[in-house]
Amino acid sequence: MSLPLEGLSAVVTGAGRGLGRAEAIELAGLGASVVVNDFGRPGRDGSGEPSAAPAEEVAEEIRAAGGQAVAHLGDVADFGQARELVELAVSRYGKLDILVNNAGILRDRMVFSMSEDEWDSVIRVHLKGHFNTTRFASAHWRERSKAAGGPVYGRIINTSSEAFLAGSAGQPNYAAAKGGIVGLTTSTALALGRYGVTANAICPRARTRMTEDVFEGFAVPEDGRLDPLAPEHVSPLVGYLASPASAGATGQLFVVHGGIVAVVERPRVAAKFDAVTEAFSYEELDELLSPYYEGRPSGETFAAKEVLGLKHAQ
Repeated sequence: MSLPLEGLSAVVTGAGRGLGRAEAIELAGLGASVVVNDFGRPGRDGSGEPSAAPAEEVAEEIRAAGGQAVAHLGDVADFGQARELVELAVSRYGKLDILVNNAGILRDRMVFSMSEDEWDSVIRVHLKGHFNTTRFASAHWRERSKAAGGPVYGRIINTSSEAFLAGSAGQPNYAAAKGGIVGLTTSTALALGRYGVTANAICPRARTRMTEDVFEGFAVPEDGRLDPLAPEHVSPLVGYLASPASAGATGQLFVVHGGIVAVVERPRVAAKFDAVTEAFSYEELDELLSPYYEGRPSGETFAAKEVLGLKHAQ
């Protein structure tokens, strides 16, 4: 019996640790050949001996389990290095089929205290990093489709966040980047559908090195049960979205963690107001909008805070 991703190749960014590592291992376990990307150089262990870069360690772990994997240590937020990442997958495995964008950093601060560098660095790694790899992967699929005279196989899984959906007061840079990623995903899904490519985004909740401070108040179960915040709750959805079975899902946003997967509905128009003449006046808007907002629940905004309360039905 063949595996669902057998014969397919994948790139996973930020895969040296945490969520990306779990995703790379999941894809390999489903049969994909994986390029494990992480921007980290070899270092030294506690005894001072040379140690492998995180991406190389994950690639070796996959190979030791019988899979195929190669490491890439480049920075996906660098346009040229992102090109090299996609080219590595194509040269090593003959083509690229799956792109999982996961690389990211945190520089949390209230908006009134945030520095320019804290804003720029988060937008660069998350949003530009997603664009860079998508840019070169999509060009690869478009060229293959033109050569084949029809659709080819392509899957993009991007990483957004509940910080975008629900709002996060101390993460204006992160929330903005993650919102931008959803816009990039829906645009990409429309642009690449004709070539056979799907693009979806996930909002994972997972305990990783990047989020250890965010979830420090959530205890790890001591009875042997899987941590509800373990990355292994997220990686199976990535495996599914990378597979042929997910062909009907594109331009979608999923919340995933702790035994739940929620499909997030697109925004809908809550109310519509028409000007009496061709254009509104201030007075007319005051007459229409002020009563409308007086009747709305206090504190209700575009943010969907209810997603934070989603949990597995015990």
